[in-house]
Amino acid sequence: MGGRQGLGAEIFQLLLGVNQSAYWVGDGHRRRPDAPQTVRREAEDTLHTMSSLKTLSLTERDHQREIKAKGHPYWTSKRDGEVHLRQEDAFTSQAPITVHDMVMNTAIKYANYIALGSKHRNGWHLLTYIEYYEECRRAAKAFLKLGLERFHSVGIMGLNSEEWAIASIGAIMAGGFSVGILSTSSPKACQVIAESSEMDIFVVDNDRQLQKIIQIQGSLKHLKAIVQYKEEIRTWLQNLYSTASRKTRWIRSLTPKSPTSAVPWSTACRSQAPPKAMMLSHDNITWTTVATAQRLSYKCPPEEQEILVSYLPLSYMGAQLFDMWVSISVAGALYFAQPDALRGSLIDTLREVKPTLFHGVPWVWDRLLDNLKTDQLSSTPFRRRMDQWAMWLGLRTNRKRMFNCGKSLPNTHTKTQKHNEEGIGDIYIWGRNIFMGYLNDEENTQEKIDAHGWLHTGDLGFLDTDEFLYVVGNARDIITLSSGERINPNPIEERVKRYIPIVRYVVLVGQDAPYLCALLTLKCQVNTDTGEPRNALTSEAVAFCRQLRSQSTRLSDIVYDGDPVVLEFISQGIDAANAEVPSDSAKIIKWTILRTDFSMVGGELGATTKLKRAMVARMYQAEIERLYEEADDED
Repeated sequence: MGGRQGLGAEIFQLLLGVNQSAYWVGDGHRRRPDAPQTVRREAEDTLHTMSSLKTLSLTERDHQREIKAKGHPYWTSKRDGEVHLRQEDAFTSQAPITVHDMVMNTAIKYANYIALGSKHRNGWHLLTYIEYYEECRRAAKAFLKLGLERFHSVGIMGLNSEEWAIASIGAIMAGGFSVGILSTSSPKACQVIAESSEMDIFVVDNDRQLQKIIQIQGSLKHLKAIVQYKEEIRTWLQNLYSTASRKTRWIRSLTPKSPTSAVPWSTACRSQAPPKAMMLSHDNITWTTVATAQRLSYKCPPEEQEILVSYLPLSYMGAQLFDMWVSISVAGALYFAQPDALRGSLIDTLREVKPTLFHGVPWVWDRLLDNLKTDQLSSTPFRRRMDQWAMWLGLRTNRKRMFNCGKSLPNTHTKTQKHNEEGIGDIYIWGRNIFMGYLNDEENTQEKIDAHGWLHTGDLGFLDTDEFLYVVGNARDIITLSSGERINPNPIEERVKRYIPIVRYVVLVGQDAPYLCALLTLKCQVNTDTGEPRNALTSEAVAFCRQLRSQSTRLSDIVYDGDPVVLEFISQGIDAANAEVPSDSAKIIKWTILRTDFSMVGGELGATTKLKRAMVARMYQAEIERLYEEADDED
């Protein structure tokens, strides 16, 4: 953990499935020379002429609606629906504002500070906040000219870039929905998302993504235009546009619309099968953004400009919250990592940019720790002792609240119910950061958000006496044995990894089976070009094998050749983990080492490197069946 208290519960409360985050703190302050005065003057004029209309229509109206409409639902599944603001005191709570307001206010106040940075061959391409705002307005005008209708959507599919952020904000400014789609999504998944969100415009980054849309465009009745913003267009179509062309670069000829016509909802999509559109209001984004920045004590210019690096997919709201919205709210400088960031180049970007803040999913911290341990192997004894002392000092500083998600944001609430004998219960949350509902899916929305506005997260955990939240697993992960006993796999898996340091992933299986089995992967190197795991073990794993007096350097040495020393060590680690479980049913009876480590390319990990348990169970069904068949034969 870094020098600022981790959000945890706050991020956890924004959307389901968002990973816990941690922060790394440094410092930095950057500013560009003054932007052209005509550009700044135009934005100031816009602010002056529109602010009175905006305040009346969006702030007072929302307060009046809350007072008049007692019992107005906390959820909706309709694209033009409205929801009740979760406010305990409407007079002291932060007044709701739109995304447009937040972006415009920052552009006026911090016009000449760096907003975005993108790496090009000749260095970094930088945009100031006033330039960023103007690009978003031009994108909004372009979308309107291309036929974007109110309550319809703009789909954005590509790797993180300034064009991604500009297109997203532009879609919202134009009165539409911004729908982020994973770049790994299949054409079928794109079709389902486009149809459900009534997508008028598809924005893609390259020809690979374009070909997916070409395959399905005949079945998309709302599609009016496709915009490609990177690479040369190889397949020209009647409704295809390129932002690389001077003629079609975010069209500049339209007159801006009044902000009172902006729709106060934004849309985010998840790519699981089937994809679900999760609607977010402007207030969801702006309120959570401001509350997050305040809780983490983010700084603003001129005191200091925060510097962030964007590398997790922006189609995930956890990444989008920090990379786009929080950075805008505090006038931070956001730099985009290279496309191969998760395959190794992220470290180089961090060294070059020197971010003051860094958020990541557990997988990223694990890899950073692996790299640190690998570097220690070749360092001097003095350097190793210094590293160990520094790590011990950091752990001592944060030990009081290790492994928790943090506290709820002010004016939000967290509770647990239906506790088991260990005090673990279902986690529920309440606040203005709760999403509006699933688009066109009233049944699932009602299951997720109750009549009092509480979100049923599906996660399991507990609150300590100081209201710190601890998440121990997800209800979907619970394994029910044939005896009816329910087992939470997460604590057992983490315990196994603690006893067997060369193991990267542990996946417990045993649904409707008489006992638990485990699938193990060992720590392998990654091909930085393809992202695929290699046969070679990591330097840390090899060094550990040497400590065991084993000569293994490859996964095949252990799996195929059956290295007896390593296999015996793993067996002892499983036994040690079994000794700590509360019941015999929670013991691992059989285990096997898989022939490859998990990866995003292989399909076992999602785009944010979260383990996809259902996918693992399908991919390794033969190995799982073999474990139980062997046990039956022994009987």
